[in-house]
Amino acid sequence: MKSRKKIKKLKGDASHRIFYRDKRKKSSSIIVYAKKNKKLNLLIYDAINQILINNKILAPKLYRENYSKNYIEIQDFGDQTILSLLKKKKTNRIFIFKKILKLLNKIQSIRQRKIENFKRKNYEIPTYNSKILLKEAKLFVDWYASDKLKEDKLRVFKKKFKKITSNLIEKLCLKNNFFVHRDFHVSNLMMVKKKIGIIDNQDALIGNRAYDLASLIDDVRFKTSERTKNKVYNLYLKSQKRLNKKHFENDFKIISVLRNLKIIGIFTRLALRDNKKKYLSFIPYAWKLIELRSLTDKKFEDLNDLLSIFKKNY
Repeated sequence: MKSRKKIKKLKGDASHRIFYRDKRKKSSSIIVYAKKNKKLNLLIYDAINQILINNKILAPKLYRENYSKNYIEIQDFGDQTILSLLKKKKTNRIFIFKKILKLLNKIQSIRQRKIENFKRKNYEIPTYNSKILLKEAKLFVDWYASDKLKEDKLRVFKKKFKKITSNLIEKLCLKNNFFVHRDFHVSNLMMVKKKIGIIDNQDALIGNRAYDLASLIDDVRFKTSERTKNKVYNLYLKSQKRLNKKHFENDFKIISVLRNLKIIGIFTRLALRDNKKKYLSFIPYAWKLIELRSLTDKKFEDLNDLLSIFKKNY
């Protein structure tokens, strides 16, 4: 990577990427360095950015790439996340969420599936199928349950968990035919000259339209009241003319629960494997979100019974 005196290392995220800001007199850029899994973090990241840009959504433009040296240089969106705005006392949260929902609707209108990446090879966004959903939910077993349970209990738990989560996935009603960001939460939304830009786009898939709304409303990093959650949810429904509300509610709940189980697994992994202990502080709220969506719904009875073994741990 090129060396400049004014390159500053930035605070990292949950990935293996390292970010630098290259500041000049009248402009700046972000250097994304990724030696590990660089295909996803550099090549696919830019491919998804290009699809978003093609569809008039604000995502970081590529300035230059040096794939052989494990980095790309992209547009700098600054430091003002939507999260930082929402945390201000006098902020009209619903007004901001309305803007976010407009962006989400725009993202969900994307029909482009293929693009040529900067290596001049075609990239097609994969489908968010049942196999991937199940694999992600299994992260809860692989890391959280494995850390909490002894081997004999873990073996039994693992079998029951797979059966129950597979049954829940089979109950999903909506088709996998929408662009899904997969990390659509306020930490990944940036305020850029009065417009909302979106980052961390490399994990996008074609999947269930309820997924990104669940990411936004049931966000473990930003606590909101049940009243606010319901308000944002209903605002989204009002913006959809042809939507089976019962099917959507069914899928929203299942996806939210599975997603937060995945998050508990990922955050435990970050703490145990990568020594990023700060992520453990989000786990209690992830449990509360799982309870919010599951405790009053019969289809989650078996799951709740199974998970009751962990009640004392959060």
